[in-house]
Amino acid sequence: MSGKPDKTEQAVRRRRVFYIPGYDPIHPRRYRELYRKEGAAQAVVSGYEITLSPKTTKGPYGWHVSATVDGQETQTDVEALVWSDIVRDSMSHTIPATYGAMLRTAWAYIGSGALWRLMRLRKGPVIAALYPVLMLIVQALLALGAAWGVMRGVSLLLAFVPELAGLGPYAGLVLGLGVAWGLLAWFKKQDAKFFVYYLMHDYSYSARHMGANPPELEARMAEFGDVIAEALTQDFDEVLVVGHSSGAHLGVSILADLIRAGQVPKAGPKLSFLSLGQVVPMVSFLPDAWRLRADLAYLSTREELAWVDVTAPGDGCAFALCDPVKVSGVAPEGQRWPLVISAAFTQSLSASRWKELRWRFFRLHFQYLCAFDRPRDYDYFQITAGPQTLVERYAGRGASKSRIETPVNKYTSVAP
Repeated sequence: MSGKPDKTEQAVRRRRVFYIPGYDPIHPRRYRELYRKEGAAQAVVSGYEITLSPKTTKGPYGWHVSATVDGQETQTDVEALVWSDIVRDSMSHTIPATYGAMLRTAWAYIGSGALWRLMRLRKGPVIAALYPVLMLIVQALLALGAAWGVMRGVSLLLAFVPELAGLGPYAGLVLGLGVAWGLLAWFKKQDAKFFVYYLMHDYSYSARHMGANPPELEARMAEFGDVIAEALTQDFDEVLVVGHSSGAHLGVSILADLIRAGQVPKAGPKLSFLSLGQVVPMVSFLPDAWRLRADLAYLSTREELAWVDVTAPGDGCAFALCDPVKVSGVAPEGQRWPLVISAAFTQSLSASRWKELRWRFFRLHFQYLCAFDRPRDYDYFQITAGPQTLVERYAGRGASKSRIETPVNKYTSVAP
């Protein structure tokens, strides 16, 4: 399949894009730089033009995109809906508090039975969830081993050098605990390499409320909804909401709220929703995720929007090709959405590029936002800045045959 859509009558001349990131503490400028760099690379491969300039809207953080695809010019305003401050606040824990979160999170998934159900879908994201737990345990064992070694060494030293007896009977214990704490602190400082604390805080954020949204997140989601609702009253041809990773399930609830409130004008811009690398089951499989399950069921039947869900089996951090509505056990009669398709990393990336990225798991989780050197019908930059709406781009496109639709969720209630 070609990376270029067939040339048709231009449907989009002005577009508004709202990007909802996942659980990410980094400043949103990274998304602009990623878009600029990867968009330029994709334009060279696919033969179109794309340039970025400062934002023209009043949003807090965004950029403007001018694109020419097959001779058709499109102007797009992109805004990142920022909740990185909430993420940072949730990550500001001490080492003991992090170990406490580990225990609570493990109990939330194991005690509820969610972990075993999730393993029946995809083992990759479950392994990703277990990784920080196992690594924290390993780090604790290494720290305890170092403490024991120091205590043993001090004990032997005191036995052979009586002159040091004045250090007292607890010298070894104090030094051992100091070394153990120093080692744990070093591990935490190196987390940019290990991602242990980051992932632990990520999973514990949802598990803390057993799948319900914390109050501060609900308030921020309401603000996001107001911004999107305002755009739907303006002169755009399409309003596209993109939810990546954890941002996908936020997008589900935000859009469900908008439609319920009657804030999607019939004569307004086309409303589109693109979920990328979603991890919806990590939340919807928890006992108290009533809101998310209700929103999934509701959004899946609505004609006010088009919803395309893109994942890839090569992304070990996502629930690849899992229909988030069906696997959550809440698919209603008349389900329309999402259209579940694969970005097919092993086919849309050259063999050399795939070899380079294959074991870089966290980088692959962001590949949906990046360039492909052998693009098929998924092209993030044509979707967000090209002349077709999302529904037109995938008109006639069937869902991936290897999608998973088995309802395996233990908790299917949509109200307390």
